[in-house]
Amino acid sequence: MRSARKARGPVAATAEQGFAGRVGRAGGWAADHARIVMLVWIGVTLALGAFAPRVEHALSGAGWYASGSESVQARQVVQQRFRGQGSYALQVVVSSSRLTVSDQAFAGTVGEVRRILSGEPAVSQVIAPRPGVTISPDRHTAVVVGGSARSPDDMVRAAKDVQGPLAAAASEDIRVDLTGAAGMWADFNEANKSAMLKSEVLSWPVTLAILLLAFGSVVAAGLPLMLTIVGLVCAAGMLYLGTLLFDISIWAMNFALMFALALGIDYALFVVARFRRALEEGSDARQAVVTAMETAGKAVAFSGLTVLVSLSAVMLVPSPAFRSMALGIMLAVVFVLAASLTLLPAVLGMLGRRVNRFRPPFTRGRMHRSGRLASWAARTWRRPVLTGLAGVGLVAALAWPVAGLETGMPSITVVPEGEQARQGYQQLQQAFGTGAPARLQIVVPSGEAGAAVRVVRTDPGVASVQPLQRSGDTTLIQAVPRGSPSGDEVSATIQRLRSDLPDGALLGGTAAENVDLEQKLTEVTPYVIGVVLLLGFLLLLFALRAPVVAAVSVLLNVLATLAAFGIAKWIFQEGVGHELLGFEPQGYLDAWAPVFFFAMLFALAMDYTVFLLAVTKEQWDRSADAREATVEGLATSGKVITAAAGVMIAVFFTFALSGPLPPKEMGVILGLGVLIDASIVRLLLMPVVLRLLGRHAWWLPASLDRVLPDVRFGH
Repeated sequence: MRSARKARGPVAATAEQGFAGRVGRAGGWAADHARIVMLVWIGVTLALGAFAPRVEHALSGAGWYASGSESVQARQVVQQRFRGQGSYALQVVVSSSRLTVSDQAFAGTVGEVRRILSGEPAVSQVIAPRPGVTISPDRHTAVVVGGSARSPDDMVRAAKDVQGPLAAAASEDIRVDLTGAAGMWADFNEANKSAMLKSEVLSWPVTLAILLLAFGSVVAAGLPLMLTIVGLVCAAGMLYLGTLLFDISIWAMNFALMFALALGIDYALFVVARFRRALEEGSDARQAVVTAMETAGKAVAFSGLTVLVSLSAVMLVPSPAFRSMALGIMLAVVFVLAASLTLLPAVLGMLGRRVNRFRPPFTRGRMHRSGRLASWAARTWRRPVLTGLAGVGLVAALAWPVAGLETGMPSITVVPEGEQARQGYQQLQQAFGTGAPARLQIVVPSGEAGAAVRVVRTDPGVASVQPLQRSGDTTLIQAVPRGSPSGDEVSATIQRLRSDLPDGALLGGTAAENVDLEQKLTEVTPYVIGVVLLLGFLLLLFALRAPVVAAVSVLLNVLATLAAFGIAKWIFQEGVGHELLGFEPQGYLDAWAPVFFFAMLFALAMDYTVFLLAVTKEQWDRSADAREATVEGLATSGKVITAAAGVMIAVFFTFALSGPLPPKEMGVILGLGVLIDASIVRLLLMPVVLRLLGRHAWWLPASLDRVLPDVRFGH
């Protein structure tokens, strides 16, 4: 049995060239039945596209909490027992520098605010301002509270609905600002939506220019856009249908758009380049489709699986926002991947040599091989140690700052200046104290209320305690902490109170929900990263049948990701260049960045890894010459990877130029990660590794040879 396996080694691979594998045969079937395939995709796209326009209004704006945490349990108790006074109640701050609550105009504005909130179906009760509680000592500020009658996501929608009428209730002397968690997320999501639209407008011209340069023809350049549109429309329709069953974050659509564009371009570039190469080698249209799908199409299939596997690990984070964002990306990947393996070969089969039509004069049609990259690979082959040390030194220098990386939940600074939530937040701090926006809520059995109050009143981190509220056998204690709501002092106060409060007490509030989510992220991040690395290695092992190359590839992907985070620490934590990017540094990176952006970056890095090594493995199976496989692998795939990376970098970096801080973090980290991976890792370190390993790079133990399927990328 083992000798039969050996007979199918690299030198004997040419004997199989006349027999297409499953992916190639599927591509040939799609080309033969192009009209049927296209009609099916048109039907699916139209059916799901009918729901797509509704998705923007159906997606939710909250979900940034740890499901099942103590703070969420406390919110649920307050919601049920105290008529929605929890962390997602609507807080409306009425303030005036000249008038006080006793003035008729001020009282009239407060009355109008109460009327507006009373007319909102999501509000369970309206609590008028109370002296010593929600009326400031100087009487120039009052807070009207609208209790939450619905879920956090519905309260964010309600906040958005009442913002306009509340703004209209203000006057020249009186400000009216909706703040609190619901108001903050409503303002942030709106600012984020505007930033996304602006980024799309900025990125499309650059994307089209790069596609024209890469493909060399208008027809070929339009194919990635076809995949992107199909993937995005179908994903949007599915997301809307998903909202009928559970809440899905609005960020899911944002990320779906990015990945549909990025992967649609990646997959089309790789398949179309191989299709055109087959045409230039003399194949007819159908045979070129079969060849392209059996080689590049198979690599695309494995790439899509690695992306899905990497993002599925994010589901380990018990937060609705994270899980729905991962779901949005995965839906986009599924549809883009399905279209790449069925619709794209059908269209290519119909186009044939017309894929090269409408070639602009400033482009060149051949894109499948780069003489310059071949020369570069040959140079690295001659001087591997010196080149490798330079590359490793550069990546290590960029990654070193990660050792001092600090994270935290986003502060109010992520909301743009001038928005209601930020103005109201700052007014609360000015009128009631720095910790006023981070009001703590403690629910405790009434029999333990006295002991709980003593603990809260004597804690050094508590500035004041509001009058108790009782509902049946449950008591609500509300306390204003000292210090900034997003600072370490409030976090320490929450942890201390939880350890000192009587058994059965639950501590919640906006600040506590942030602390619980950050703590949960800290706990699960190592597990998520471990799962991503392990599954990434297993998929590469399955695809390449080479454990050494698979392990080294995972390590190089980690180095590129760490380097991106190292630069991000320098920018966002230290604040270097923040004036240029237009943001206010928080002194840390947002807490979700390590886990979520790591998974995204690793997925994209695996994308390029599969593309490069699939071509290299194809050359190795054909020649069994390590040098030829390395040089030709880089020369053949390098231009495609560079073009795809150029588009992604352009898309990601546009997010760094607009909008609130989190999209800037995302754009900078993802853009830097792709840049480092496509340049230093793919063009420098990977050729060096293949040179140093030589034929041992493709070594396969007999024990694995018996259990792994015989996957080949040659045709």
